[in-house]
Amino acid sequence: MAYATQDDITTLYSEDALYVADRDGDGVADASAIARALTSASGEIDSFLGVRYTLPLPVQEGEIASDLLVQFCVDIAIYRLALARDVLSEEHRRRYEDTIKHLQKIADGKATLNLAGPVDPETGETTAPSTPRPIVAGGPDREFTRAKMRGL
Repeated sequence: MAYATQDDITTLYSEDALYVADRDGDGVADASAIARALTSASGEIDSFLGVRYTLPLPVQEGEIASDLLVQFCVDIAIYRLALARDVLSEEHRRRYEDTIKHLQKIADGKATLNLAGPVDPETGETTAPSTPRPIVAGGPDREFTRAKMRGL
């Protein structure tokens, strides 16, 4: 499921931003190309968020995603569409790079999504905020330690 829709693109950047999705040159944006780009962008976002959050992300009733995820999805999708059509501008590149930097900060634990926690069905209230998963590192004991290697 994509974090954004074609309507989100027009809401954020106006109808003019869809020129990057005009595949046949008739002046009308190709809706299927936009849908593919948004789905692909959502997958790219998930590749960063999956490090810290359990996927799929919790979604509030009637809401697709947080405003931040919508913005990220739109910026990545527009970048990919512009790149495919060979109309990439410096603004497209800057927005994409800023988005990737922020997603990397989220993956590194230096930023968060501020997602609301699950809603309690009895009270209808949010129970606890969603928190990132801790990074757990472990493995078997070391084979070659200083003590074992002493005298060799």
